Amino acid sequence: MKINGQTVSRETQDRLETFVSHFEKWARSINLVAPSTRQQMWDRHIADSAQIFQCAPGSKTWVDLGSGGGFPGIVTAIFLAEIGEGWVHLVESNNKKASFLRTAIRETGARASVHALRAESALDAIADAEVMSARALAALDLLFTYAEPWFAKRADFTAFFHKGRDYQQEIDKARDLWSFDLVKHDSKVEPGSVILEISGLARRKAP
Repeated sequence: MKINGQTVSRETQDRLETFVSHFEKWARSINLVAPSTRQQMWDRHIADSAQIFQCAPGSKTWVDLGSGGGFPGIVTAIFLAEIGEGWVHLVESNNKKASFLRTAIRETGARASVHALRAESALDAIADAEVMSARALAALDLLFTYAEPWFAKRADFTAFFHKGRDYQQEIDKARDLWSFDLVKHDSKVEPGSVILEISGLARRKAP
């Protein structure tokens, strides 16, 4: 099996299929993703989420904000299960979604744990992380507010944020308040969308 042109093991494929199966069961009763996209699970959600891990395959400790239906956090944690090391801290304030995430971890063997709290409180509950991810959570300037304490904690911290076709407007707005280094990874799944790789984030000082 290939995802975004990269071959994945049979074990990882089995874990992903198990995840999709449980996702579909839970999605009948709670809103995990937009209903219109549920028929596109592998292309719209699995492959899209896998791009995050494929951008930073050497990263081991992740914090995933607004994990919701498990994208990209559970997918990242399933890839880490194949490696046999690393961890994803899934941050999800909705208790029903947090319960789903715990079930998904248990059933797939994904290397992750769930923190049922708001994104702005995550730093207090998670000792350390190298990388942050978020997908369809908030505008870039708000994501930067969530991420700022993590960047202040360690100089090599990096964040990966999925963004749609209007991403440039969000970047331009964010630059008014923030300085940061940026690498844009074109989406392999959705034309016009990107994954923004952020490093060196710091709030601009008032003139």
